[in-house]
Amino acid sequence: MSPSFFKKLGPINIDTIKSEVNCVTVNVSDNDSYDEFVSINNLKKNSLSFLNDIEFPLSKFTSNVCILCTDKSVHKFDNNQKLLIVGNVQKSVAIISNLFYRHYTDEETNNLDIPQIGNNCQISKNCTIEKGVIIGSDVKIHPGAIIKQSSVIGNGSVIGSNSVISNAILGEHIYIGSNTSIGQRGFGFYIDKGKNIDIFHTGRVIIQSNVSIGSCCTIDRGSFSDTIIGKNSYIDNLCHVAHNVVIGENSVFAAMTGIAGSAKIGNNVLTGGQVGIAGHIKIGNNVQIAAKSGVFKSLNNGEIVMGNPAINKYKFLKNYKKVYGKK
Repeated sequence: MSPSFFKKLGPINIDTIKSEVNCVTVNVSDNDSYDEFVSINNLKKNSLSFLNDIEFPLSKFTSNVCILCTDKSVHKFDNNQKLLIVGNVQKSVAIISNLFYRHYTDEETNNLDIPQIGNNCQISKNCTIEKGVIIGSDVKIHPGAIIKQSSVIGNGSVIGSNSVISNAILGEHIYIGSNTSIGQRGFGFYIDKGKNIDIFHTGRVIIQSNVSIGSCCTIDRGSFSDTIIGKNSYIDNLCHVAHNVVIGENSVFAAMTGIAGSAKIGNNVLTGGQVGIAGHIKIGNNVQIAAKSGVFKSLNNGEIVMGNPAINKYKFLKNYKKVYGKK
């Protein structure tokens, strides 16, 4: 059974949604209600989802789901598809996400099961372990660490001093350095004059086995999908991984690398220090990115790039020599 990190408030009736969001309904009855609000890639029966103008549905939907979109995207769907047509998808997503989900109250958290702790663990008396947490065997947790409700830590893992683990599932033999924060909400919100609207992040952080994460790193949980770090990947100190990022196996990121939201990173990727990777792009397998490079577009398997914007390494060096000479 998967751990629950937040309170689901569904089913939510269409009248409640219409009272909060200005929308036009298509093929939706007054009695319709929806159990969950999910991404377009995680559709479930009787769920509500959303599609941005630049996106296209990967497949046809069934009549038991409803899609939030603008009138510019209506032509992408069959005539019998249930739709909520809005003026601004991002604003509507922010509002509706908070109708369907909320954080547990302190009382609800206290009603969770007491923490389960395996054998031969070394857990400091000065750390905090909340209800619902599951900790494997041979785990070491240093002073000041906080393991938030329902998080899971696999066998043989080490959590450094003052690190905070929330909304996360950690595999076996994970190393987390000091002062690292894993599982906080991502940087997802709607910019509104006077008062921005936060998107409720329902995703998790999934860290697979044998991953090492240095000190003073931040790894955000996903918004409507999970942030995933693949097996045996190593992340240096002072790195940031934003929401919905997926990193493959055996990848290495040097200090101060920043990966923006929803980027997809392949296997065996190497980055130098202070690399910046833009959001919503794909980095292939066996890619190498030189220090201080800025990557703004997707890279194919095996590419070696450097510079800002990042280009082929040898092209960059050739241009560099033309401008600055061989020295």
